[in-house]
Amino acid sequence: MAATFWTALILVGVGGMALAIQAPINAALGRSVGDGITAAMISFGIGFLLLLGLAASRGALPPLTALKAVPWWCWTGGAFGAFYVWAVLWSVPKLGVVTTFAVLILGQLLAALLLDANGAFGLPVKEITIPRVGAVALVGAGLVISRF
Repeated sequence: MAATFWTALILVGVGGMALAIQAPINAALGRSVGDGITAAMISFGIGFLLLLGLAASRGALPPLTALKAVPWWCWTGGAFGAFYVWAVLWSVPKLGVVTTFAVLILGQLLAALLLDANGAFGLPVKEITIPRVGAVALVGAGLVISRF
């Protein structure tokens, strides 16, 4: 397999680890400030400032005209991300990190099957197959097992 495949696999794996670490940190932030929405706002604010600094330092900030040309639905990603951060920081103390992430991954895979099958948002179409459904079902089984 190509080196870019392995690089992407490693980056996403490390990103998954970062999400698992972020979840209890954000939950603790929510307890500390007394409100999950405020904690999510702080988390996103810090992330925004970090990314703004990185983009600016690379000279990668787009001109306003380019931003005006972006399709409307491209602006909704941040709202989905904000919901995710709040939902996870609220759920981790109630479910634990493993169960929270098991149900999170199951939800992601169910949506991913539909997005792939429809070629949503310009993605290449990838049909729903028995092995892919089986992989999702195994995650569902892992979710059930995580509760024991």
